[in-house]
Amino acid sequence: MDFVATLWNAGAFLLGYIVPFLFVLTVVVFVHELGHFLVARWCGVDVKVFSIGFGRELFGFNDKHGTRWRFAAIPLGGYVKFSGDSDATSSTTDSDELQAMTALQRERSFPAQSIGERAAIVAAGPIANFLLAILIFGATVYIFGKPVLAPRIDQVVAGSAAERGGLLAGDLVVSIDGHPIGSFSDMQRAISVRPNETLSVVVERASGTVTLPVTPALVEQTTPVGKQRIGVLGIQASRQASDWKTQHFGLVESAKVGVSETWYVVERTYDYIAKLVSGRESVDQLSGPIRIAQVSGLVATNAGLLGLINLAAILSVSIGLMNLFPVPMLDGGHLLFYAIEALRGRPLSERAQEIGFRVGLGLVLMLMLFVTWNDIVHVRSLL
Repeated sequence: MDFVATLWNAGAFLLGYIVPFLFVLTVVVFVHELGHFLVARWCGVDVKVFSIGFGRELFGFNDKHGTRWRFAAIPLGGYVKFSGDSDATSSTTDSDELQAMTALQRERSFPAQSIGERAAIVAAGPIANFLLAILIFGATVYIFGKPVLAPRIDQVVAGSAAERGGLLAGDLVVSIDGHPIGSFSDMQRAISVRPNETLSVVVERASGTVTLPVTPALVEQTTPVGKQRIGVLGIQASRQASDWKTQHFGLVESAKVGVSETWYVVERTYDYIAKLVSGRESVDQLSGPIRIAQVSGLVATNAGLLGLINLAAILSVSIGLMNLFPVPMLDGGHLLFYAIEALRGRPLSERAQEIGFRVGLGLVLMLMLFVTWNDIVHVRSLL
């Protein structure tokens, strides 16, 4: 019976955590690499390999253009290898291969393209990630609409920041620091990122419109992805059914919502990084594959496929941003090298680029080790 129970638990873990995680990661990685692939084809570059995952190939096929589409044994990333690359992960030039090419083959190699074309091919991966997020967020509200809870206060917690600021039960929040508030979610977003800052909150109440100076308190909350330090007022949302509505959008408005939601994730990410550098945020929010798998499982269980797709949008933005960091080995590092090449009128020496890629590889590996250790500590704290 113990053996059967172990198998059952293993199967439940596989279906509940690993499968949702691989689904999300595969979608995001595929779209990222597809961005590189499509722009490379548009620029006339031959693509030798399109790989989902690393390591030994499990299965694959060749298309009519000679590209090998492969699915590999380690499904934690992927890459596109262009003609003339010596290493798919760093896109360094293979001089020997270039010399052995015919003139036509050399013309269709990646190193033979102009700086602008190479930059476009490299930048296409992160851009594809942002477009995926916009598409998911926009399509979700276009198809299902957006549930909106009015920003009405049902109850004020005694001794809270809301009580000290003069907010009352029944108040309808109209704006915060001049920014219109259309839903309770809008209010939470505006408050959470500005703890210990005095905000000008405009509310409607029976006696008329009132402007109040309110300072959100800084609170540390434990979530599935770690501890978060956010601003809170100490209020409860309205429980009246009349304050709930489903807002529907047309095609253009849905696209605007997609852009807005994507930009919000970008803003929150950069805000966290800025606070992390200044010492106002903790590093325990940095997550690796273990915690992403955990969150994927929780979302799949509690929010279903739609929630998992929205998680893919958030992860897509995060991967797009991470790849734009000016670190060799990442897309941003390549773009940095191209910018230097444009300024100098010639590329950096192969030796300089090799050193840069080694440093970049070291930084990426250290980050992966750190976030994995972060994940392990977090998971152990839940046991």
